[in-house]
Amino acid sequence: VLDPDLALFPTGTEQDVTITTQTFARLDLPVKRVFITENEINFLAFPPVPRSMVIFGAGYGFEMLSEAGWLQDRSIYYWGDIDTHGFAILDQLRGHFPAAASFLMDRETLLAHLPYWGLEPQPERRDLHRLNSVEHDLYDDLRQNRLSDRLRLEQERIGFDWIKRALTKL
Repeated sequence: VLDPDLALFPTGTEQDVTITTQTFARLDLPVKRVFITENEINFLAFPPVPRSMVIFGAGYGFEMLSEAGWLQDRSIYYWGDIDTHGFAILDQLRGHFPAAASFLMDRETLLAHLPYWGLEPQPERRDLHRLNSVEHDLYDDLRQNRLSDRLRLEQERIGFDWIKRALTKL
């Protein structure tokens, strides 16, 4: 939970907890935004955001989240690597949560972090049908190697100030 006023426990300390799928499904927390990140460092360092929580994702596995019906009434933001697998995971998440939005998975973020570009070991090549047009254009550029060969920007390479600035726009 990213909002200290909504802490799960009255300790006043960090609220990093691991719970079962069944417990998570019954939480129904008073948050309006849920961020899902695929990197543990980003999960642990995510800045405070009022009425929000962050979930450390599990790659391609969203079955546990789909059991939490209360998430359907929240704004969900997925933050993955800017690479073909990051977009494939976003596409899969939308199979469970069609209104999920991407967060910091855009061309502006990618181009602003050029010094941190890396190589994606085994890019995804299949068509993805749940991306919006802007996401799909970037995904096509990545899978067709139009910007660079097997381009990847890992989410942990994105500057903390860039993250905080993006959060103020939500």
